Amino acid sequence: MTVIDSQIHAYEANTPKRPWHTVPNWPPHVTGDEMVAAMDKVGVDGAIFISAFSMYRYDASYAVEVQRAHPGRFGIVKPVDPDDPAVADVVADWKKTPGTVGIRIMLTQEAGRDPNDPGLDRICRAAVKYDFPLNMLCWGNLAAGATLIDRHPDTRFILDHLGILQPRTPPAPAEPWADLPKVLDLAKRKNVVIKVSGACTLSRQPYPFPDIWEPLARIFDAWGFERCLWGTDWTRAFAVVNYEQAVEPFVKTDRLSASERAMLMGGACAKAYGWSPKK
Repeated sequence: MTVIDSQIHAYEANTPKRPWHTVPNWPPHVTGDEMVAAMDKVGVDGAIFISAFSMYRYDASYAVEVQRAHPGRFGIVKPVDPDDPAVADVVADWKKTPGTVGIRIMLTQEAGRDPNDPGLDRICRAAVKYDFPLNMLCWGNLAAGATLIDRHPDTRFILDHLGILQPRTPPAPAEPWADLPKVLDLAKRKNVVIKVSGACTLSRQPYPFPDIWEPLARIFDAWGFERCLWGTDWTRAFAVVNYEQAVEPFVKTDRLSASERAMLMGGACAKAYGWSPKK
């Protein structure tokens, strides 16, 4: 079984050379080398490295450096700016960069962006033209995400983090799965797959987080395992779970058959991104 983490964020320390835009409650650094070591320790073969928007905004230069150092271990994804009138050229350049597998937009409520924004339309069209899946963070704002998905049926969307707002610190909210009906409804759209990333942060029980499995079973039923991409969301999830705790419940559970586990933990991700790790 090839194990691919569908969402990680690696980054270097906050220095004048590459200053952080904001300082989240993450470790002072999780470099590419440190990320590879963490993956090796728990048997993760490769990962989709999402350049951290909170730290680096639209600059994905660190992700490019890490991919160059570990070319078989990371496919890289860059956030792109809807306010940039030349965003299609940015996507075209990104396509020429070794190791790139996708682009990303932020459609959260904090972003304050209308789903009918022409800049989003430019990005959706560029994703089709350059054959990239479009990662979308729209937790807490699923109606806006659904609007954009429906307006662009030819764009391949990847819904980040189950579409469900996840805590940066414990405990999970009283009703962590309150948006689950909206997530299940989104499964009817055939041009979108879903990242089952950060799921352990939604647990209200200690490791190994047994209460996540009932809502996840409903997601698996609605979306199908071939459209579900397991991931840890490390390091954003750092204050809630460590890397091993985000991996082991999925490796060890008896709730998945061998074929379901293989699809969830790597097969669906390889298909969605057109990328597989090479050690």
